[in-house]
Amino acid sequence: MPHVTPAPAGLAALNALPAPEARRELLACCASAAFADRVAAARPYASADDLADTAAATVRALTWPDVLEALAAHPRIGERKPGTDRESAWSRREQSGTDGADARVLAGLADGNAAYERRFGHVYLICATGLSAEEMLARLTARLGNDEETERAVVREELARITRLRVGKLLGTGPGGAPRGVQRAAGDAGRTGEAR
Repeated sequence: MPHVTPAPAGLAALNALPAPEARRELLACCASAAFADRVAAARPYASADDLADTAAATVRALTWPDVLEALAAHPRIGERKPGTDRESAWSRREQSGTDGADARVLAGLADGNAAYERRFGHVYLICATGLSAEEMLARLTARLGNDEETERAVVREELARITRLRVGKLLGTGPGGAPRGVQRAAGDAGRTGEAR
């Protein structure tokens, strides 16, 4: 059976983790070491919203090299991240709008991904949750017209949105939250997370 790291059981558990473990958990939300260090160091959080707000603000304040580090963990839109780990499963669910998409649209995404990477030098990032493949392709096509400064701002916002969603999943308060069978800390019994 493959090893799957269980998510911390709610905000209280994340607040109580030793710093190295908290950083490792936060890397599941945004794969930038600077992000994980800063968000872990700001604990304890009073609410899930406080953590999500801090996480999003931290993403927006990352240096561009730190953003590129985070982007390296994201697969191309339309490609599936392999693996049985939590982050791979989250990524596949987030991109589920490409499931069963028309071959023409999938080919357009593949071509668009290649054009985007040639133009900007990194993977096309979009918060794909709730979007169809057609919507992702339309946004990709539109973003190819952005200048580099504008696109960097868009990428930061998309990464912040993804990070906010993943914080909810990490705490078990958002879509696709804590995996079934994860034991909650005694103070969390019967709850799906802290304040929403």
